[in-house]
Amino acid sequence: MKIGIIGAGLAGLTAAGELAAAGHDVALFDKARGPGGRMSTRRIETQNGTAYFDHGAQYFTARDPGFAAEVARWEAAGVAARWPAAGAEAWVGTPGMNAIIKALAARHDVRWNCRIEAIARDGAGWQIRHSGGVAALDAVLVAVPAEQVADLIAAHAPEWAALAGATRSQPCWTVMAAFDAPVGCVDDCLRNAGAIGWAARNSAKPGRTGPESWVIQGSPDWSAAHLEDAGDAVIAVLLNEFAMATGLALPELLAVPDLLAVQAHRWRYALSGAAGKTALWDETAGLGVCGDWLIGPRIESAWASGRALALDIGPV
Repeated sequence: MKIGIIGAGLAGLTAAGELAAAGHDVALFDKARGPGGRMSTRRIETQNGTAYFDHGAQYFTARDPGFAAEVARWEAAGVAARWPAAGAEAWVGTPGMNAIIKALAARHDVRWNCRIEAIARDGAGWQIRHSGGVAALDAVLVAVPAEQVADLIAAHAPEWAALAGATRSQPCWTVMAAFDAPVGCVDDCLRNAGAIGWAARNSAKPGRTGPESWVIQGSPDWSAAHLEDAGDAVIAVLLNEFAMATGLALPELLAVPDLLAVQAHRWRYALSGAAGKTALWDETAGLGVCGDWLIGPRIESAWASGRALALDIGPV
């Protein structure tokens, strides 16, 4: 079949890999400018060189044997490594979290910066109407956050749309800060410190280069309560919380070491819900859905859902 996949994150790319191996013709469509999604890495230029920040997912674990085998292949390819600072089971992409998505996307026809306007039936097949035109397909798979699934499929699969609508994600405010010298903090990770749910010395992850860089993420509850706050206000609060957690006075944090750069990013759909499913596939209609939100908020869940959907579809 000629299959279109909306969403080129880990779930969509995993499904694409399995389907291509099974003999199908696969194309992916993603509204982002490039690979990453919630496994994104951001670059910020500073006077001390480029600072790098994994500002979405911080690490992942591999507990399913199939996923562990996949991660071993990523490690052999040089795009994943263990990160003991976050725990014995923790892995990260190298040299950035998005390296994994980049490597997977390079194997496929991915149309970036492609905003989906609608999917529609076209006789026995489908059309994906997007910002660059129209694609005619035999089947359509939707691999985006639950909040975006419902609008796409409501007219074609109302029960699935209702399931997606009832499975809400938690938001996360993230602050990215680069410093001229190491911050006076012994540990490379901080958890549950006031408004902070997680903070990590990103520059200490394996394969990283550039100046001292920290990712500081608000807790889900704090982020939800302050979701519509201005970025500058979020930076002020989370930097102050970070200063207290590291034992520094805020003026000291901002001046010694010098703050080279700071930005904030609002993730509206950071941590998925869990719908109690693995993947959704209607063979008669040629419509499917996959994503971490069906299983739970882990990178491994996205992989498992994408693989399950491809196996449900089967070979040519």
